[in-house]
Amino acid sequence: MSIASRLGMLFALFLSLGFFPAFAEDDHIRPDPALTPGQGIRGVTADDICQPGYVVSMRQVSAAVKRQVFARYGLAGNHTGYCSGGQGCEVDHLVSLELGGSNDVSNLWPEPHDGPWNVHLKDKLENRLHSMVCNDEISLSEAQRLEAVDWIAAYRRFVGGEPVAMQ
Repeated sequence: MSIASRLGMLFALFLSLGFFPAFAEDDHIRPDPALTPGQGIRGVTADDICQPGYVVSMRQVSAAVKRQVFARYGLAGNHTGYCSGGQGCEVDHLVSLELGGSNDVSNLWPEPHDGPWNVHLKDKLENRLHSMVCNDEISLSEAQRLEAVDWIAAYRRFVGGEPVAMQ
């Protein structure tokens, strides 16, 4: 069983026990855990992700995969449905590339640019967790888990504060 499958099952168990808030269908600030449980690349280590140039070498999501991600979420594209804000959505990695995240559709979701919880804030969290892993303040597996389970709770814990809508 893959790590993504195990994380998805564990998340569903914790959700059913009331450990995490339920994700409403209109809650587009978090991915649907059934569609995007999050997935890291097997065998990637902290030493790998801390090497300069690692992320650039891994950024390989094709236009076809992006269309597949939008379709899985019932969207026709970057400016439809809940992505209809001025900046639309980007196909983002739940477990970030900075933390060894996979380019597989199980790790991708349409994340809005608009609104208080947006791609810009998730980027801040990704950078913070990456720095913590590279400084031996947190394990890579724990950082991946934090992003996959609830990136907003991780943001509040490690970046701090509540966001102001970025337009």
